[in-house]
Order: sequence, then C-alpha cells, then structure tokens
Amino acid sequence: MSLNQQQITDLLQQHFPQIQDEISIDSLNDQEATVRLSVNNRHLRPGNTVSGPSMFLLADVAAYIAILAQVGARTQAVTTSAHMDFLRKPQAQADIIATTKVLKIGKQLAVVDVYLYSENDDNMVARAAMTYSLPPMPQA
Repeated sequence: MSLNQQQITDLLQQHFPQIQDEISIDSLNDQEATVRLSVNNRHLRPGNTVSGPSMFLLADVAAYIAILAQVGARTQAVTTSAHMDFLRKPQAQADIIATTKVLKIGKQLAVVDVYLYSENDDNMVARAAMTYSLPPMPQA
C-alpha cells in the first residue's frame, strides 16, 4: 500500500510538474520524510530572505509526501487545515530542508507536523501543522 521514494518522485512529476525543479526528496522511510526546496531568486523577498509562500509550499508538499509514503497513491488527498509558525529568518543563500512527523493516519484524515530549517543550520526557521483529507480507498 505504501510508496517508496522513487514512486513518489514519479507521481509528483506526473501530477505536479510545476514543482519538478524546486522540490526534491532527500530521504524517505515509514517514519519521516526529508524534503528540499532548492532556493533561487524567485523564492526570495525584500530583506534577503526566503518568502513565506515558498516555505508554505515546501511544508505542504512535504506533508503530502509523508502521507503518500504510508497510504499509497491516493493523489486526491487535499489539505484541509494548515497552521504555520515562522520562527526566524531563513538564510537566503541556502536551501530549505523540511522534516516531517506523521502524527496520525486515520480513515479520513492525516495529521503531519513539518519542521523547516536552512540547510546546514540546526535552528528551526518554521513549523507547520498540516491536516489532509484522505479520499476513500479505491474499490477493488
């Protein structure tokens, strides 16, 4: 039922080609996903920092990846709730790395915490709580 890193990468390329050159999976197992935003000038805002919308994109996709790793190719899963705390200014010249913690996978909802860091910096720059609605399992 679950998907591996290559299967999720293929699925993202097929269904979400717009993030292909921006988001990549560094590692994935049944406990957590580590996902990277390749920061470039389009992600920066005045003040030489990574924009909030770019960090939200990473948090949302990282949660989606962590969920698919456990529930399989249920591509119709959608975000139903999101809360994000911006804790400190990320480094503008570093990729943003997200790590996930799946808190619950139920029949209808999945809840995931996502922690964002500038690459090579142990200080968390943002934290997100994401809830996804899961579509019904396909009938065999």
